[in-house]
Amino acid sequence: MGQKTNPIGNRLGIIRGWESNWYGNKKDYASKLIEDHKIRQFIKDKYRFAGIPKVEIERTRKEVRVILHAARPGLIIGRKGAEVDKLREELEDLILRTVSVNIIEVKNPDTSAMLAGETIADALLKRQAFRRVMRMRAEAIMQAGAQGVKIELSGRLGGAEMHRREKWIEGSIPLHTLQSRIDYGFTEAYTTYGAIGIKVWIYKGQYGEGEVTHGHDA
Repeated sequence: MGQKTNPIGNRLGIIRGWESNWYGNKKDYASKLIEDHKIRQFIKDKYRFAGIPKVEIERTRKEVRVILHAARPGLIIGRKGAEVDKLREELEDLILRTVSVNIIEVKNPDTSAMLAGETIADALLKRQAFRRVMRMRAEAIMQAGAQGVKIELSGRLGGAEMHRREKWIEGSIPLHTLQSRIDYGFTEAYTTYGAIGIKVWIYKGQYGEGEVTHGHDA
């Protein structure tokens, strides 16, 4: 298999559900897909500080339901729900459709691959040593209960002239086993010396062990 397949895409429709749940015919599929991208990009740009690893989108005939998984939901909800009402209005202006917003708290943000990647990106932008950042993040993920973690950085690491790739692995990462609960995240850090790609794999055990996922595993 070569481990070149995205661990999430490889499990879609088998033991994981989609993050966008709707049907589109040939005429409106492209426009709905662009709307989904606009929604996710808007939320990521505006609420990056709230720690949002996943945005689910469901569509009915009447409205678009946006489900945010957030590590710090209070920052999005605001006092008496004022911020979430403002977000709903902004999304309606963005896509010109009726929108409802639900927020789900991420129980263990340290085992979210996307949030781990964003934390590493923030540290690299602050010019912290990349090996130290990888080691500290991997240790924090393992202490949070993960069974394995793999972090890969790619780019002009440490401002070096040549592009290179560095990995840090702790524990077990059975990427070939579809029954393994592998959370995967990818992000980029746009430093002054170029973009650095950040990939994170987190192994959380086998499906059927511990918590039930029902396609919403983060």
